Amino acid sequence: MRQVAGRKDEAEMEVKLINWTPEPERTVALAARLCYSSVGVEDLNANFTKEDEARFLDKLISLGHLSPLEHVSFTFAAEGVSRALTHQLVRHRIASYSQQSQRYVREDDFEFIVPPSIQRKPETLALFHRTMAQINEAYKTLAELVPKEDARYVLPQACETKIVFTFNARSLLNFFQHRLCTRAQWEIRQLAGLMLQEVRRQAPVLFAKAGATCETEGVCYEGELSCGRVSVVKKRSSGEDEVKAGIPRPGV
Repeated sequence: MRQVAGRKDEAEMEVKLINWTPEPERTVALAARLCYSSVGVEDLNANFTKEDEARFLDKLISLGHLSPLEHVSFTFAAEGVSRALTHQLVRHRIASYSQQSQRYVREDDFEFIVPPSIQRKPETLALFHRTMAQINEAYKTLAELVPKEDARYVLPQACETKIVFTFNARSLLNFFQHRLCTRAQWEIRQLAGLMLQEVRRQAPVLFAKAGATCETEGVCYEGELSCGRVSVVKKRSSGEDEVKAGIPRPGV
């Protein structure tokens, strides 16, 4: 839930794919084919049907030959997300980011994101709203006394923000693997799901098998922290099977 300090307006997370490499799947397929061919791209492109392209990409990805996917990129715009989310998002380093600046944009009556766990209990929701209102008043007072860049230090991670970011396709597969896992926090998992919907419209073959490893490989690598959705669980460090079944979801 997204709300405004002092009010109870609601809005949904918005994620849009605003730009991408033209013909992304063709680009990846031709780049990969070039590695194994004595002829150039024009000859490779001739008589290379969409069916040929799809079969080739499926084989390429299944073999783990992913470097050609770095030739195509996808640019997203997201709104109605928290600073807590973007702090996690920017940890994905093979990407580019442009975020709304709290140094230059005043945050009077800032919008904020309310976690579902807080929404579910009237007492926690009331406490959360009171705290946001107090911070809002403190920020507005400070912003009149000191520069905005210093007043912003009082703002919460719940603050709504807007961000534009670009990933190449290989980095996106890695992002989806980690952030569609049930161990990822709810907000960035929601973001990842919306992003995946967007890219699948433009490159359905490239992202056909995108997602957490429990769905794409039938294996979880989270060790004892696994949520238990699949029966085979491995430790990332050793690769050895740790538990076969019956692992409870942490916190349940």
